[in-house]
Amino acid sequence: MMKHILFIVSLGLGLADCVESQGVEPRPPAVEQALAIELTPIVTDGLRDPLYVTHAGDGSGRLFVVEQPGRIRIVENGRLREAPFLDISSRVRSGGERGLLGLAFHPDYRRNGRFIINYNRDTDGATVLAEYRVSDNPNLARQDETLLMVVPQPYANHNGGMVAFGPDGFLYIARGDGGAGGDPGNRAQNRQELLGKILRIDVDRGAPYAIPADNPFATGGGRPEIFAYGLRNPWRFSFDRKTGELWAADVGQDDWEEIDVVRQGANYGWRIMEGNHCFSPSAGCLMSGLAPPVAEYRNQRPRCSITGGYVYRGTRIPGLVGTYVYGDYCSGEVLGLSSTVQSAQGVLNRPQVLLSTGLKISSFGEDQDGELYVVGHAGTVHRIVKAEGYGQ
Repeated sequence: MMKHILFIVSLGLGLADCVESQGVEPRPPAVEQALAIELTPIVTDGLRDPLYVTHAGDGSGRLFVVEQPGRIRIVENGRLREAPFLDISSRVRSGGERGLLGLAFHPDYRRNGRFIINYNRDTDGATVLAEYRVSDNPNLARQDETLLMVVPQPYANHNGGMVAFGPDGFLYIARGDGGAGGDPGNRAQNRQELLGKILRIDVDRGAPYAIPADNPFATGGGRPEIFAYGLRNPWRFSFDRKTGELWAADVGQDDWEEIDVVRQGANYGWRIMEGNHCFSPSAGCLMSGLAPPVAEYRNQRPRCSITGGYVYRGTRIPGLVGTYVYGDYCSGEVLGLSSTVQSAQGVLNRPQVLLSTGLKISSFGEDQDGELYVVGHAGTVHRIVKAEGYGQ
């Protein structure tokens, strides 16, 4: 999300640093009719700076909306419940690119009531990964916290913050490079740092967690929590329900926004590369061994900051199945990319515009049935539906 601090625009939001670019890139071609979509409103009032929406996998049909200041709200039967599911706003440093940034329900939540959150701590801005549990009331979480991980943030921006359980049952965590511009500490390439990485841990074993035996550096060569590295600010990742592939959108510096299919142990290049392109602080721009993005687009007005989404596997929009749906925070465009796209170094897979929304798109989300939602940072949640008149 959140680029450098205007991000995702000073998450005041800003979840984007909308930088001025020179030159004009031709607009992408319109998508074919089979992909015509529109938005239907779910919540249009009552939310404060929402950053994410998800489900608990418990069959209840409820949606859970993460508010940046530190609350989780419930949408039930199409209505926003007034009382929050969780309110830890007193523990959260919010504003700019900081706040309550991530939520993941345990795969066995129906039985154990466990969920994981990721937020910036009020006292020092450090990134906290913590576990909570639901109370006897299914619409109210307990307030006691189990700390899993605390990572200092050298700067206020590039916090990452996405958390999700993978199909393997392990918890995946997105960490930005720690902030400022150009990764001045070269943290993303440093395998002894947790910043600028996708992490993977086992929260069902160990104290406070265990390391999966097949993590790439489980036995040495880097921090054992690391799954992949060389990322700038992976703002939202997701797993393809059909293939299990991990898709991540990495917010660029000044010129290029990128999409990665994240492989175990791979190096995605930052700060050596920005997308498929050499980045100035890198010495020599040695690309050997780096994993290229599957797609990229220029960071030029009105676009400024990529917001990662999901490969659509729902049933209500047949023409969208297999499309990776994502967006841009500043332009408000919902974009699409075939999930079967092949990438190679230097090959540009251009985004396809599916819909222009006028929203500051802070996140996407999906419900238990795989239908997709768009979160507007100004306070809205919409469901993506098939455009009326198409496919009738």
